[in-house]
Amino acid sequence: MTSVVFVHGTGVREDSYRKSYNRVATGLKRLRPDVRLVPCYWGDRYGAHLAFDGACFPERDQDRALPTADADDPLAVWGLLERDPVAEIELLADSAEEDDGGFVPGRTDPWDVLAARLRCLTEEDLAPGGSAASASTRSLAAELAPYLRQAAEEISAEISMRLSGTAPVPDSEAMAARAVIVLTTRLAEAAEDAEEPLPVDGADRDRLVALLTDRLGGTDRGIKDAGKWVGARLLGDPLLWTVSPAVQAGRRRVIRGVLPESGDILRYQGRGEGLRSRIAEVVALTREQDDGPVVLLAHSLGGVASFDLLALEPSHGVDLLITVGSQAP
Repeated sequence: MTSVVFVHGTGVREDSYRKSYNRVATGLKRLRPDVRLVPCYWGDRYGAHLAFDGACFPERDQDRALPTADADDPLAVWGLLERDPVAEIELLADSAEEDDGGFVPGRTDPWDVLAARLRCLTEEDLAPGGSAASASTRSLAAELAPYLRQAAEEISAEISMRLSGTAPVPDSEAMAARAVIVLTTRLAEAAEDAEEPLPVDGADRDRLVALLTDRLGGTDRGIKDAGKWVGARLLGDPLLWTVSPAVQAGRRRVIRGVLPESGDILRYQGRGEGLRSRIAEVVALTREQDDGPVVLLAHSLGGVASFDLLALEPSHGVDLLITVGSQAP
């Protein structure tokens, strides 16, 4: 039987490799069902990663010119959220601990419960009830309501992805409500293609946060307490300290998204023998399992590494090399 060893390229990690592998497997099964596909995944072991969890920014006591965040500032959290609606969720995820409550029959993850409640929100949930609501609050609610459902679904997905399986925290409903209101405001501004930000009064915004918090089954702890939590988190963790909270909120996400693409190439150029050895190892194991022809199907950097391997050590028993989107044609 012919065996095809699929070698991925730069920037690929486990989830994306699995998708690519399944796509190739489906195509081969349709065209050549007699061919066996063999995975050759190397991203985790030989790809680029940040050493020391990316601790490359100075701490406060190393550079006193950095601005100081006031842990008692009640507006600190809004400064983060207005630039990144999921910033508070990200900060919590960075410091979250796994839920050690163990398996309990019938027990549901509290974060999953919150995510489910978010998905049930509708436009009506943003309608302030009673005559006590001011005209400005009702006007803001009416302007944001059409975009509430989309925002709630996006925040629900973020909570499920980042916090599911971690220990619950008090007032999580208020945190989710703040994220939803900020994202809803952003969606409203984008839909109207406004040149200026939507005029939002802080008191009206807080009333809508309290309203959604109540709809989600929680009690609003108050923005001042939230500001203390975010400020303490920024000041207490050197890895989260940078020139501004806004930059820091998205730093890890940006770095993790950019690093693999160029980092894998640089690591291969400096220490490429590990990746080549990995390909050779998979080829050898494939040969042991079946003595039929072995084809290397390699994408991008995987094609370069496969070409280099066969040029340096041509006795690996590879019958055919096919490169796709690679500098080694």
